[in-house]
Formats: sequence, structure tokens, C-alpha cells
Amino acid sequence: MDFIIALVTGLAAGTHASTWGMYKDSPHEGFTYRKYFRSAIIGALVGPAIWWISEMDMFLAKSFFLLFGATYAIERLILEYYKTFLREEDQSKYFIPMQLHVFGKVVESRRGRWLAAAGYLTVVLLIGWLDWKLMSLNNGRGLDWNPFLVVLLIGSIGGWISAFGGAWKDAPLEGFQIFKFFRSPGVAYFYALVAALFTSNYLFITLCGIGYTVASIETYKTFFFPSKPRGKFAGKPVLFPEMLKRRQKFILVYVVIWLAVIINFILALNQPHQGLLG
Repeated sequence: MDFIIALVTGLAAGTHASTWGMYKDSPHEGFTYRKYFRSAIIGALVGPAIWWISEMDMFLAKSFFLLFGATYAIERLILEYYKTFLREEDQSKYFIPMQLHVFGKVVESRRGRWLAAAGYLTVVLLIGWLDWKLMSLNNGRGLDWNPFLVVLLIGSIGGWISAFGGAWKDAPLEGFQIFKFFRSPGVAYFYALVAALFTSNYLFITLCGIGYTVASIETYKTFFFPSKPRGKFAGKPVLFPEMLKRRQKFILVYVVIWLAVIINFILALNQPHQGLLG
């Protein structure tokens, strides 16, 4: 039964990401079920894998909350990694290229992209190793730091990666925005603090900081400003106007998933829990 709950949780995380992506992109790119269910399938694979490794008790509300956030982060990392470094696609339809680019100029060299991909993957793995190393030192009482400082160090790091990555990708074409740059680290720290109420696992804290930051910021950008095209399509024509109406049918799915997350968070607060800050 734990596996089934983990599978549903992963599927929910992937579907959540699929829905805001479809909502923003479909008027410009059209809609295909293959593309829509791509993130859902990745989430359905990642969720049970995390559960199997961590041996979480999925009958606890906190486990749903933590697994959802961690799955969300890894699904986003996998898909964005693929789109940035590995996928080869005509970039002329975008205002901001999705493929690796330097100051707006797409890196055409496959070797250059693969070298950059290797460097990026090394950084991500290094962050995971540092989380594990810090946790080992702390469990061995090698560290006596304020837990809020620890959460700040490990929880906001994903937000800083997003901030610098976004500035590198968007600023040459959109201009640099101070609020936008510091938004992701701040939101990531908040969600890392929340996750730290339920777990002392540094990797889960980091992943939840990343996952819930993406989910929250994309919800804000997508549904609070539905008529504003996302940056990569700024100035580009709406080629599929029928999707402006058709996409509304998916909002209920999105809301239900958010409600499930919020309800499980409230239940987790009222159940016995112990975390780094709990």
C-alpha cells in the first residue's frame, strides 16, 4: 500500500507541473497528450523510487508533503536538464531560447552543450554530497550550529541556483530584476523551514525547498497573470487561440492537487512529528 500511495504522490507532483506548463505554453505551441503526460510519467517513476530509498511511512501526512516536494524538484531537474542540454529543437519560436545559450546566442555545438551538462550535473551531485556530509557530521555531533542557520545554508541553495540560472538565461533579453533574482532564494528558505518541521534529512529539506518554490512561483505567474505570455514567448503570436478556452478544463485538476498538499500539511502539523526544527 505504501508503494501505491508513493506512486499517486509522484503522479500528482508530475501532473501539477504538467498543468501549469500546458496552461502557459499551449496557446503558442498547441496541446498533445504525449507532452502533457510527460511530467506525470516522470513523477510516477521518481516518487516510488524516493520512497523505496528513504523507506518512508506513506500513511503519515508528513510523508506525502515531503515526497511531493522532493519528487517535484527532481522531476523539474530532469526535464529542464533534458531541454537545456540534450534536446535539439528549433529555437526560433522562442523569445528566450530554452536550449543552452550565452547572452541569447544558442550554443550550437553538441560537444559544448554536453560539456556544460557534465559540469551542471557535477554541481548538482556535489550539493547532494554536501547535504549528506553535513548530515553525517551533525549526527556525529561534529556540528553544533543553529538549526535555522543550517536550514538557510542547505534549504536556500536550490533557490540560489535557480536565481543565478534564471539571471544567466533571462537577463540578457529581459533585463535584470533585483526582486526576481532574490525571490527564489527567499521562497526556498521559507519552504525549507517548513520541511524542517517534519524531517532532519538535509537532502529532503533541500529538495522540498526547490520543489515547492517552483510550484508556488509558477502558480503565481501562471494563474495570477493568465493573459501575460511567459518570458520565452514574449512578443510571439498566439498560434492556437482555441487553447485559451480549452486549457480552463484543467484548472480543477490543479486546484485539487494543491488542496491535497495543503490538507496533508495541516494534518502533518497535527500529527506527532519530529524534524530538525520540530
